[in-house]
Parts: sequence; structure tokens; C-alpha cells
Amino acid sequence: MPLLKEDYRKEEKINGVIYAMSPSPNYQHGIVDGNIYSIIKSGLKGSLCLPFMENLDYKYQAQENDDYVIPDVMIVCDRKHLKGGSYIGTPRFIVETLSPATALRDRTVKKDIYQNAGIEEYWIVSPKERAVEIYYLEDGKYELKYSYVLQDDPEEEHYNADTVVTLKEFPNITMTLADIFENVE
Repeated sequence: MPLLKEDYRKEEKINGVIYAMSPSPNYQHGIVDGNIYSIIKSGLKGSLCLPFMENLDYKYQAQENDDYVIPDVMIVCDRKHLKGGSYIGTPRFIVETLSPATALRDRTVKKDIYQNAGIEEYWIVSPKERAVEIYYLEDGKYELKYSYVLQDDPEEEHYNADTVVTLKEFPNITMTLADIFENVE
């Protein structure tokens, strides 16, 4: 029997608790994820690493339980840990894009999950504020290394739309703040 649209529910399971991720966040969320994903995808061309956007369960404690999260954007390089719609290895990079329903979880619970899993770089992106926070794992703890709020008016003192952001483990993948928030008003 085919699933009806109303039967489809996107959800995550954290500490045994199911969190509904429906309804979908606003369209700016998808625009930002798509912008980041497409830049990463072209930067990974010819690499063994793969980018995923909002469509792969990350089972972060597969040996212990069946908990999973669905990162907005992630890079995985160890393909042997891809099984069906899931990944059980350690992603090399994750982005969570904030929405009103997920902002607190992205900044706390999921940040802790990614830190404990050993993910080297974690971005928290806010389409509403047009802001990016970049965390690097140092001595087992996330340190906020860069924090930007897009100022794309060249007349303003703190204009930064052309600021280049580089992925730490993928130095050939760069994007500007303007690239990240392209088409987000």
C-alpha cells in the first residue's frame, strides 16, 4: 500500500525518545542547506567522500541502541559504514540549520552527540539571522572558532559578504558568507 503524504513523518530518535521533525521548516532552511550542499558536492568531486543533505539517518551509537539523528548536511568518507538509509561511522563534517522547532536541540543535545562521536567540525547555521557558528573539536570538546552574521550591504562598516569560509578537513572546499545565504532575504 503506498504511503500517503500525511503518513510520512520525518523524525529522529535520541535517548530512546522520538522527536517529530514535521512539519518541514520554512523554505529558507532548504535554500541554505542546498547552497552548502551544492558547494560541498562540487568540492568533493573525484573524492571517496560523499555529501548528504537531510536524507541519511546517522546512527551515532549503533553498537548500543537504535538512536539516530538526521543532520541537515554531512560528509561521510568511510563508505563501508553506509547501510540502507543509515550511516554508522563517524561523519567528517556536519551542519545543522536552525528552525524554531529544532534550535534548542541543535545547540545542546545534538551538539553533544556530535562532540561525543568525535566529529571534527560542526556548523550551526541560522537562516533567520543569516549567521554561522563554526565549532572545531579540540581535546574532545567543541570550541567555537568562528562566528559570523552576514552583513551584505557594502555601505556598512562591517560588510563581510565576501568572507571566505573553508572546511577544516577539506581545504579545497571554500564558500563565502554570501554563497551560504544566497537567495535568503
